[in-house]
Amino acid sequence: MLELVHNAPSFINPPSTSTTRSGLVVGLAQTTQELDLIQRLRYDTFKSEYGAEFNPNTPGLDSDAFDRWCEHLMVRDLETDEVVGTYRVLTPQNASRAGGYYSESEFDLSGLGDLRLELVEFGRACIHESYRQGGALMMLWSGLAEILKRGNHQYVFGCASVSLRDDGVTAAKVWRDVRDAVIQPDTLRVTPHNRYPVERLDSSLPAKAPALLAGYQKLGAQICGQPAWDPDFNTADFPMLLSISNMGARYRRHFGFEK
Repeated sequence: MLELVHNAPSFINPPSTSTTRSGLVVGLAQTTQELDLIQRLRYDTFKSEYGAEFNPNTPGLDSDAFDRWCEHLMVRDLETDEVVGTYRVLTPQNASRAGGYYSESEFDLSGLGDLRLELVEFGRACIHESYRQGGALMMLWSGLAEILKRGNHQYVFGCASVSLRDDGVTAAKVWRDVRDAVIQPDTLRVTPHNRYPVERLDSSLPAKAPALLAGYQKLGAQICGQPAWDPDFNTADFPMLLSISNMGARYRRHFGFEK
């Protein structure tokens, strides 16, 4: 692993006992063995939590054609040496080589205009359930920030997946909270190819937005369109766009975008 950030503190939530006991390190996967560990973590997490369906030709792994074009962030627990979190990151240059972004399988990105040519795509966000108290997520964001700074990138795009195992109650809650902002005429928007019909759900039922999606919004990311339905992962995928200039000042300082 090519180390990027070592033991970065969290200021969103206090780390769990498991993360403070040993410390965490984030870096980029360098070997096929490390990628294998990442794909196994993704498989185990998405299978158990979403009921996702995977390629039977790669049993026990979440693997697709985009993996080879992506940089893979991985968080390790220094005490156990386990991989406990991961993102995959697709730069504009590699998206061109790959024939496009993974997100384009779910969304028409033309509504972003020329911004589309500058996007860094993040995806396959995955954190082991024992490490979701803030520390591992902050490490992943710190690693992503290093990639953005090294490439002088300003825009990040990806999806926040909401499980549909509750029959869409949480997805409806998220859409209810953001709908008015998304439909403003001057807002940058993408269009799902296979839209999840949130308007047909009982949006009055109580629910809480997933922590990962709420975390993106704290950073300054905006939901920029209606959710796409991903039947393989059994999720409603909300498109998220983040401009570094829209990130709050304390986050920009924390991640080193400004002094």
